[in-house]
Amino acid sequence: QVQLVNSGGGLVHPGGSLRLSCTASGDNLANYHIGWFRQAPGKQREGVSCFSAGNPIPYYSDSVKGRFTMSRDNARSTVNLQMNTLKPEDTAVYYCAAYRTYRGPNCLNYVGINYWGNGSLVTVSS
Repeated sequence: QVQLVNSGGGLVHPGGSLRLSCTASGDNLANYHIGWFRQAPGKQREGVSCFSAGNPIPYYSDSVKGRFTMSRDNARSTVNLQMNTLKPEDTAVYYCAAYRTYRGPNCLNYVGINYWGNGSLVTVSS
């Protein structure tokens, strides 16, 4: 059994930055594909970024590419999401997730999520 604990988030002005973290216990995150997903009020959940297991290069959705940076520290079983140049449309609850399987074309296309984090609220507002 894996537990994922989200931390970070909060309220920031447009153009500001926040950092989210996701720490795993019970297993090493290196054994999973890891993704960040977000859900804004009244909207469907959206994939933000992900690492496929064994691949050091993260994938980003077009909506965050160039502004967000995902990193992972397998030794600490932690993944981070550095979010810069935040926009009001980035407002959402952000979740990390660990999963075994995805289908092409990228690692955001998961086939069942094994474990979800508890979520972090990010609010971008002036």
